[in-house]
Amino acid sequence: MQALQNIQHFLKGVKMDNQTAALLTGVACAVGSVVVLVKKISSHRKAEEKIMRAKSRREESLQRAEQAVLRYKESHPTTDSFFILALSLSELTKQLKEGSLTPEDVFYSYMEKTLALNKKLNCCTEVLLESLDQLKTVGSNKDGLLYGVPVSIKENVAFKDHDCSCGVIINLDQPVEKDSVLVQVLKKQGAIPFVKTNLPQALLSYDCSNPIYGQTVNPHNPQKTSGGSSGGEGALIGGGGSLLGIGTDIGGSIRIPASFCGICGFKPTAGRLRWVSFMSSSAGPMARDVDSLALCMQALLCDHMFSLDPTVPPLPFNMEIYRSSRPLRIGYLENDGYTQPSPSMARGVREVKALLEQAGHTFVPYCPLKMNEIVPELWLRGLLADGTTSLLQKLKGGPVDPCLKPQVFEYRLPKWLKKIISFLLKPVSPRTSARISALCGVGSVPELWKQHAAVEVLPADDAWSRMKA
Repeated sequence: MQALQNIQHFLKGVKMDNQTAALLTGVACAVGSVVVLVKKISSHRKAEEKIMRAKSRREESLQRAEQAVLRYKESHPTTDSFFILALSLSELTKQLKEGSLTPEDVFYSYMEKTLALNKKLNCCTEVLLESLDQLKTVGSNKDGLLYGVPVSIKENVAFKDHDCSCGVIINLDQPVEKDSVLVQVLKKQGAIPFVKTNLPQALLSYDCSNPIYGQTVNPHNPQKTSGGSSGGEGALIGGGGSLLGIGTDIGGSIRIPASFCGICGFKPTAGRLRWVSFMSSSAGPMARDVDSLALCMQALLCDHMFSLDPTVPPLPFNMEIYRSSRPLRIGYLENDGYTQPSPSMARGVREVKALLEQAGHTFVPYCPLKMNEIVPELWLRGLLADGTTSLLQKLKGGPVDPCLKPQVFEYRLPKWLKKIISFLLKPVSPRTSARISALCGVGSVPELWKQHAAVEVLPADDAWSRMKA
């Protein structure tokens, strides 16, 4: 009883009037606001410092490469760069193996072209200066199918001691510890990875821009985009600064920039070159012509690849089948039932179909099943299964590129608000409603397993019903 009286006495001593309480509350709020503001300013400053360091590294690499090119040109004034740059990949590899061209002449011809092109297109994130050292020892891989060939690689392809930022600031200053399997195999085949190329922030746009390295433009019209997400590769190869590059593709990220920049690109079957997720992402070659893509696949699908990565099926590229003129039965479509092509794209499909039919091949119309349900539920909801949480964490602490702002605005909406908007839009715009709903993610681990299973059985007629079961 005495203890209770003591507590009451203490509380009476600390009582304050309403005005004092309001004042203290205001001070606490002001202090909290200042703390939040200071944290934001500090985060912004750190992001700016990271960007400046990345730009400085790029500028230094470009300058050192430029100096190396000047030194080589002074000591080799008779090098015919115009002739070298005009050769196809098959012609170039033939002359390199025969010895009528040296890897040095080829390397510095392409380096000079790349440096000039980058000033116009902003397609490179940095020069891989290690290539200057590799050039001195490339003769040890003279039997490789790509001996002496300078190869460009997309920025997200791992190269030892360099960042794979994906255009995201939080990933800067974290150089990878070793080359990716693809880079290791390229080197074993005699290729010389010499430059990394630009991409959109988080690889989530068909444009090619990020807050670190800026906007890449189209080599044929600088007022247009080079496409994405392998837009730096498309621009560099389309402009003649590289004749072979490595991109990545999940929903057109090789094929779109290849189309925009007037080159060829190939997305291999998921798992063929290791770059795999349940969403069937894949690495693949980009080049000026189809034969170059085939040669690159032949070089990559070798015993060295299979020994480095046991998850890759040990199936070499079958050049006999590639060169065969045996009539084929080919499924085709002009649109997927969800996204309409431009008139020129539809016309292109019809023209190719007509030419191949004249060559004796059979074409069968193909219509994907239930695309209005598959796109939002299997593709988008699966791609953003955690409701965009991980993506937003990656973008935290730095600016969002203008090409991403509209979609990131939607991602940042609270989950409850997304659900309300989806419900309200369902009667008037079912497709928009389904897309907004998909941004909420799968909701639970069991639902995620269902998601994976549905993707795996997608070719089956009952894929959708299995996912809903």
